[in-house]
Amino acid sequence: MQIISWHKGITRKFSKDFLNSFDRNLQKKVERILNEVRLRGDAAIRRFTKEFDRVDLPLKRISVSEGEINCAFERIQYTFVPLLKQIIENVRRFYQAELRKSFELNGKDGTYLAKRYAPLERVGVYIPGGTAPLVSTVYMTVVPAKVAGVKEIVLATPPNRETGEIDPHILVAANLLGVKEIYRMGGAQAIAALAYGTRTIPKVDKIVGPGNPYVTEAKRQVFGFVDIDMVAGPSEVAIIASGEANQDFVTCDLLAQAEHFGGVSYLITNSKKLTEAIHKRVDSGYIFLVKTMAEACDAANELAPEHLEILTEHPERIAKKIRHAGAIFLGPYSPTVIGDYVAGPSHVLPTGGTAKYFSPLGTSTFIKSTQIIGYSKDALLKAKEAVKKMTELEGLVLHRISLEARFSEDRQKL
Repeated sequence: MQIISWHKGITRKFSKDFLNSFDRNLQKKVERILNEVRLRGDAAIRRFTKEFDRVDLPLKRISVSEGEINCAFERIQYTFVPLLKQIIENVRRFYQAELRKSFELNGKDGTYLAKRYAPLERVGVYIPGGTAPLVSTVYMTVVPAKVAGVKEIVLATPPNRETGEIDPHILVAANLLGVKEIYRMGGAQAIAALAYGTRTIPKVDKIVGPGNPYVTEAKRQVFGFVDIDMVAGPSEVAIIASGEANQDFVTCDLLAQAEHFGGVSYLITNSKKLTEAIHKRVDSGYIFLVKTMAEACDAANELAPEHLEILTEHPERIAKKIRHAGAIFLGPYSPTVIGDYVAGPSHVLPTGGTAKYFSPLGTSTFIKSTQIIGYSKDALLKAKEAVKKMTELEGLVLHRISLEARFSEDRQKL
């Protein structure tokens, strides 16, 4: 790991480097894929599935059938289902506590104000393929959507290159969560199909879930046609550790990020002894050597990491000073891996410094709001002068007339 003597501002450039790593060539490739799917629909999905996933997929097999989902239960170990049900309950319990509630404000002056929350109608969830099935991403995305009240959840995941099938564990997880639409498609073409719709695949209102650079760039480009959860980059962990931290725990947690493609690890410590030990043990990543724990908090807030572990004597005290992080893990027995799989909060988190303005995926990801305004005639009359002055300031005469019409003589005759 590269050792860096920390000073204010130095960690900020690491998140900037990620955000500025714009690949013009990737942008053009993804744009071409999106346009092809938008214009040619299912035919383009088939073409790109053959080109990128090396699977020649008949049109009728883009959608996974109910029979295939039922057969998936026969292809897994029987112990998987009760285990999965328990994990799903952990996630559901957390998000039921998070739900936003509509509210009303009834003023004595004749005003009525309210905010009403309602779930999105149709959401697309992308589940990466790669070398192993990311079953955890199924429940970490679908459960918050279900708790929020989303009625139609669509799952897209690339087919296995050898068999053309979807991993049975993904199908079982989706089935247990009530997902009825599952499509064999991955990459930018899957994002395009969800965003624009095809004859086989109706468009969605929002797309969530992690993916490779093609998926991420595709989500960025379709934003506006649909909503997205966030633009995420490679996974990352930052660890704030004091000299008393268990060196084996620190080592293992830093190395765990190497299992993610492009994963980045940061150690923030005021201990030269720990710095020297970890420098010998871990090859990739960065060590920020700070003078105090206060500086460690400043460094972490500049990084705004996806995962932040705090391995100090009183981790909760440090956590109170952290303003920017996707998820915070307290103490030696709260490793990032517990958040990845079973704790409850979703592991779909902002990366690359975007935790300064993006939030983790949750029920609010799947909820929109409507504002309601009701004024009595007396309440409107009280507001008349303020509105008049503002419309005059902005030069919007017809806005003022719209209000004054309510009090004209002609209006009284209606």
